[in-house]
Amino acid sequence: MSQPTPGRRRARRPSRVPPATIGEAWIAGREHLEALGVPEAAITAEVLLRHALNLTRTQLYVAWGRSVTADAWARYQALLDERATGRPLAYIVGRREFMGLGFLVDERVLIPRPETEILVETALEALRDVPEPLVADVGTGSGAIAVSLAVARPDARVLATDLAPEALEVARANAARHGVADRVRFLEGDLLEPLAAAGARPHLIACNPPYVAPEDAAGLPREIRDFEPRMAVVAPGFGESVHARLVAGAPAVLPPGGWLVMEAAAGQAPRVIELLQRAGTFDAPMVRRDGLGWDRVVAARVRIA
Repeated sequence: MSQPTPGRRRARRPSRVPPATIGEAWIAGREHLEALGVPEAAITAEVLLRHALNLTRTQLYVAWGRSVTADAWARYQALLDERATGRPLAYIVGRREFMGLGFLVDERVLIPRPETEILVETALEALRDVPEPLVADVGTGSGAIAVSLAVARPDARVLATDLAPEALEVARANAARHGVADRVRFLEGDLLEPLAAAGARPHLIACNPPYVAPEDAAGLPREIRDFEPRMAVVAPGFGESVHARLVAGAPAVLPPGGWLVMEAAAGQAPRVIELLQRAGTFDAPMVRRDGLGWDRVVAARVRIA
């Protein structure tokens, strides 16, 4: 007979009988997730409870002492069970906040991360003095980068490419959700190929490419490994293989002085910088760090002859 892991309580599913109050429901959910070793159990239990009750955070706390119906309790238990499988919270509730905007997400697309906001901020900084810019988001996924740029720059036009048609469906829905569908054009295809086929010459190309090396994929957290689209996470061949293709192809698409802005994994930036330097077609790259101090975004301009 197996023994429980030392230091962790044995997980026990909450009772089918609803607790007396919403606050007690949250406590039961938090303790259940903690016993299962689910990270950030307190906030996860709160988000799932709000989702089950269809309440905002303020409404939840106003209703903290109210009773819980049997139907709401059953919905909450089902959500807790779903999270216990490892399915990411964002997929369960169907949305994720990015750049202060709410984005629809599901298993068709990568979940937007806070560190990718640095890429958007870097792109906006690079475009600060460019009127009516044309911007390309390569590998758009949920459309988080493309839509955020379009919202932040009402004078911009954005091209959003992706190899996966199912991802473009999500991105189109997000563009419509935020009222920028008329300024974001979606193109299906591999990396820069749709831009070249369309004869586009964007002022800036932004990309959050897959950058996990294939040999490291098995060690990813199960939330990523088992649920997020592998094509958006794992780079083919080696970790910087997609960066290398972007560096090689971007000068043929960008005008002189145009920007290539790419996200990199923690510890990966020096190799991406080396790719840019070896290409011989870019000015000295600049780097932006994330909140943990890692070099997260690498940006470089195509050299003006």
